[in-house]
Amino acid sequence: MDTKKNNGQESIRLKKPQGGMGVENAPEFSDWVEQVRNQNTAYTLETGKTRKFKIDVFGCQMNERDAETIAGMLTDMGFEEVPKDKPADIIVFVTCCVRENAEERIYGHIGGLTEECRENGSIIVACGCMMQQSHVVEKIKKSYHNVKIVFGTHNIHTFPELLYRYMTSKKRVFEIWEKEAGVIEELPVKRADKHKAWVNIILGCNNFCSYCIVPYVRGRERSRDFNDVLAEIKALAKDGCKEVTLLGQNVNSYGNDLGEKELFAKLLYAIEDIDGIERVRFMTSHPKDLSDSLIEAMKTCKKVCNHLHLPFQSGSTRILEKMNRKYTKEHYLELVSKIRRAVPDIALTTDIIVGFPGETEEDFEDTLDVVRKVGFEAAYMFIYSPRKGTPAAKLEQDIPSEVISARFKRLADLQTRIATELAKKYEGKTVEVLVDGPSKNNPEMLSGRTRSNRLVNFKADNVEKGDTVYVDIIRAGAFWLEGRGGKKLG
Repeated sequence: MDTKKNNGQESIRLKKPQGGMGVENAPEFSDWVEQVRNQNTAYTLETGKTRKFKIDVFGCQMNERDAETIAGMLTDMGFEEVPKDKPADIIVFVTCCVRENAEERIYGHIGGLTEECRENGSIIVACGCMMQQSHVVEKIKKSYHNVKIVFGTHNIHTFPELLYRYMTSKKRVFEIWEKEAGVIEELPVKRADKHKAWVNIILGCNNFCSYCIVPYVRGRERSRDFNDVLAEIKALAKDGCKEVTLLGQNVNSYGNDLGEKELFAKLLYAIEDIDGIERVRFMTSHPKDLSDSLIEAMKTCKKVCNHLHLPFQSGSTRILEKMNRKYTKEHYLELVSKIRRAVPDIALTTDIIVGFPGETEEDFEDTLDVVRKVGFEAAYMFIYSPRKGTPAAKLEQDIPSEVISARFKRLADLQTRIATELAKKYEGKTVEVLVDGPSKNNPEMLSGRTRSNRLVNFKADNVEKGDTVYVDIIRAGAFWLEGRGGKKLG
């Protein structure tokens, strides 16, 4: 295991050293991978079968990216991935704890696999954000005996070791690290798509919004080394990737922990020079950290898509203060104006919380006012869900549930009207679409995204997944565009 210092930030490279064993004869990452692979080879020679795995992912894009790493490790260890509706020897749940309904869904899914595990001898692996909470781990130990391996967000790289320990002992393995490690580099990855990719640039969060559990389960901010990020993107481009999405819980603070506050803008300029990459996206942005240098880079860099996800959560400055968001309604609206002056065709999306404790009708009207003034292309709207361990969980919920539900409906109706009006402006226009493959709802049609991140379903001949094409829009709804044709670029 090699380490290097990146302006005080430790980067850990999981390489197998010469001679096979690391310091004090402790097995390295690749040794554990090899140990499990040997077990699987012996199983295949004995039975003629290959052990299978499948992964179920809940929550954000960071979890999607973690799932790709877990899939990469399992593939290197000799397992074969199968669809979710097929039986598997290992069933992995990458969990989310941002909202209560996500947790309950995960418990339901795990409980629903009891018969499958009994019939097929399957084991369940539970990892991710939920597992960083001690009460969750205790509940799993007590009530979900088919879960054999549990680890958290900080020690994903130890999965091969934990799996080997279970395979050789048949004893359940629970290992949760309370503190984050350095930035772990060079873990294997099995990407879901070849034409587009998630790329982590910063891990953890320092914001401590009063309602949010993320800093407690993902740890503090750790920026990846600038050159490591560029090397990953160059390798992706060489492999045929056209679009990268730069990921972070607060992507705008990339480099702050390294003492380089302009590093994110510098990264965008550097990616602009990488041949093969056609589109660059990033998420999630925090309004308090969206700098003038970043806005200038968005304006200047042609590969940066004209879409920005900028959560505002509440339009009330009073509620924003209770949320510890560190900006006001006026600051958010001025920031939107500044962005639109620089990038006039920018498509804005957002996150909104309804029913935060203490929210009055006047506070809620401020939220509606922001939605009307900004005109979001889409919004992810949530009813406030208290998270154990956060400051907001101690606040008394003094708003009747029927009032919260009525407010949520008013907000959803308003946002749907706005999104529909904005979508209608696409009718009769030709848009550039990066094709993701067959439409999920209609396999006879193709599906893809515009540079502004609008979903497009269309019919075309001689077009394949990963192609970049021009599509004529004939119909539009709040959440989709329908098109025809598919003339390839170039």
